[in-house]
Amino acid sequence: MVQASRSSDVESPEPPGSRPGGSDQGDGAAGRQATGEEAGRSTRDAGRPAAPPLRGAGVHGTRRAYTIGVITPYLDGSFWNPVLMGIHEAAQQRGCRTLVLRGTPAALQAPSLARAQVDGWIVVIGVSGIEQLAAERVPLVVVGTHVHQGNCPSVIPDNRSGIRSAVRHLIEHGHRRIAFVGCFHESDVVVRFEGYRETLAEAGIPFDPELVIRSDDNWYTGGENAAPQLLAKRHACTAAVFGTDKNALGMMPLLKAAGVRIPEDMAIVGFDDVPDAQATDPPLTTVRQRFEMMGSAACNLVVSMLSGQTAPPDVVLTPTTLIQRLSCGCDVIQSLLDEGASSAEDEGGDLDRRMVELLLAPQRLAPETSPAAVWPGVALVLAGYAAAIEGTSPPPTKELERAYQQAIGIAPDIGTLMAIVRLLRRSYERRRERLGGDAASAQRVAAFLDSAHLSIARARLTVETDAVAQLGMLVRSNYEVGLSLLSGSQQDSLSLSWLAKTTALWGCLALREDATTLVIAGAYSRDGGATPPIGDRCRLEAFPPADLLPPAVASGELMMLLLPIRTARRDWGILALMGPTLRELTGDEGTVGIWASLLAAALERNELVQSLSAKNEELQAAYATERTLSDAVRELGCPLIPLLPGVLLVPLVGAIDRDRALQVLTAVTEGVGRHEARFVLLDITGVPAVDAQVAHALGQTSRAVALLGARVILVGMRPEIARSLVDVELGDLSTYSSLAGVLHELTTGGLRPARARRGAARRA
Repeated sequence: MVQASRSSDVESPEPPGSRPGGSDQGDGAAGRQATGEEAGRSTRDAGRPAAPPLRGAGVHGTRRAYTIGVITPYLDGSFWNPVLMGIHEAAQQRGCRTLVLRGTPAALQAPSLARAQVDGWIVVIGVSGIEQLAAERVPLVVVGTHVHQGNCPSVIPDNRSGIRSAVRHLIEHGHRRIAFVGCFHESDVVVRFEGYRETLAEAGIPFDPELVIRSDDNWYTGGENAAPQLLAKRHACTAAVFGTDKNALGMMPLLKAAGVRIPEDMAIVGFDDVPDAQATDPPLTTVRQRFEMMGSAACNLVVSMLSGQTAPPDVVLTPTTLIQRLSCGCDVIQSLLDEGASSAEDEGGDLDRRMVELLLAPQRLAPETSPAAVWPGVALVLAGYAAAIEGTSPPPTKELERAYQQAIGIAPDIGTLMAIVRLLRRSYERRRERLGGDAASAQRVAAFLDSAHLSIARARLTVETDAVAQLGMLVRSNYEVGLSLLSGSQQDSLSLSWLAKTTALWGCLALREDATTLVIAGAYSRDGGATPPIGDRCRLEAFPPADLLPPAVASGELMMLLLPIRTARRDWGILALMGPTLRELTGDEGTVGIWASLLAAALERNELVQSLSAKNEELQAAYATERTLSDAVRELGCPLIPLLPGVLLVPLVGAIDRDRALQVLTAVTEGVGRHEARFVLLDITGVPAVDAQVAHALGQTSRAVALLGARVILVGMRPEIARSLVDVELGDLSTYSSLAGVLHELTTGGLRPARARRGAARRA
């Protein structure tokens, strides 16, 4: 599947819209390509590689199972989570553990992080930095894109055959003017476009570049933004095939709003079969790929390499299949039945296998795999079907309903579930054609099938109801976690006590001490089991500490998850979480990303609060020092220093308020008379601020001293500052910026006392 550009709290070096979306395989891909049939078989019990032997000392002194490390930039969505589930389930079947790291190899400094824990790596789409990982010479597989460097195999969907089936289907409907819509930044879409052109050529339909619509991305917005281009060509084409479902789903409402009837005026086909495809109006015909198959196939490849088996092919293609719905004018139920139909169903021997393969499509069930191994309830449903034919006692209704609930767990698509019921009806009709049957038998079978429809609808409604309830619980849980992290203390955040509000079983927070060392800052265990001691140091390669993991980790039952805790300004460390699966851990696979972001924000907030507290303490200390100094200055008062004969120096330090101004005025006037001073040097260098109030006080002092026949000279104020105090009457007050300057004037005779200047003025 091609993933659209989107924002995320995960640091990713690739710019939005430029991440590789899938395969660029094709005729030029190096190495052998595994067929869809082979890839499908590899995802179930049949043909799976033997589990590798246990290795090393592990949890609680036991020899530990092999660990499959998964590096993925995202955890949520219709692509990422199924891939992870496929990896985890396949690892469990093979006795291996799963360790999921959120990020890219480059962002995680892989292979440094968890290097000592991981025996084989799977990288999902975000391949930046994969060269360093490949240099480790341990098993390495890429999912969702083809990497030419690193000599590692890639697992990708069979894009070419999938799109070719879609275009052929439109041609069979009579369409010959078929547009292609997609984002050509992604390699998946490029291969799908090549398949589109090849199929047109095979049908003798000339390729028209005017019918190629380029979207901005593979998300809903890409389809919305490209809608005007397709609407401009609405009369030049009768069908459109889209590189992704989300492009199609984003555009369809705008086409309908513009008066385009789907499929009457324009048939639409997508690619991926995301959950929204069956819920749109009309339901979207699309190419289905099973993302969990990609994950399990990748896990199988890693296990094969760990077991010493032959190196895998360069590219493994997982199968795709066309799911026909109303957007192309088809009946989804009938199309499912028509594909792969077998006359052997009439005998009943293959009926259970056919029912299971409907649920698994496009995957085929390997010959040696029992249908009941996939769907345990299939035998019960067939027992009820046989009882209706023969008139014997049917299985209990409750047990049948549980069987249908199992089917919904495998394939929630309502069209697929209805196809199973129609398959049973078709099987009975063919049986009657061959063997005959009475009316009573036909009525019993009809009643059984009606009951099956009702049970499936009820079970599907239960799933939706449970999902709504789960969302409500998720909102409350996330609210409580957010409240704990963003309003609690630093100790609350670090202790991981907030994990008690979640379903996490175990957690450990390690903060970075330096580039290679982590320090355990918090730990949590729901059952009170062992946790790493706070303050212990751990190498980046050995985190989380293997000897302190929960015992259930050894069985591979738990999924281990490592979340980088980062903000824009700092890489804080790593949060390790343990739980059955992401969805069981959080109720929604994207929630753990929210937890990581909230925890990072809480740590940064706590650091900011501590910094502000420290600054506040510094300011308080500075204020106390200033108060002490101010008090000392007040006690000192206004010192008078006879500097030269007839020259009195008055150094002023500290703020001058009204009381201190009066103190200065009194002391200076008394000092002029006592020392017979002709000049008073008021040095205000130590006065922190000279405002209008201070200047007014200085002016009063100057006038008072002048009445005594002396002259006040202001030292420490530049003349331009004095001139700026335009509203203040300074009187006969001279200003000098430094004491050295005024002393020079005094010793060279450049200054005269006030009385002498007044006398000279009278003589003039």
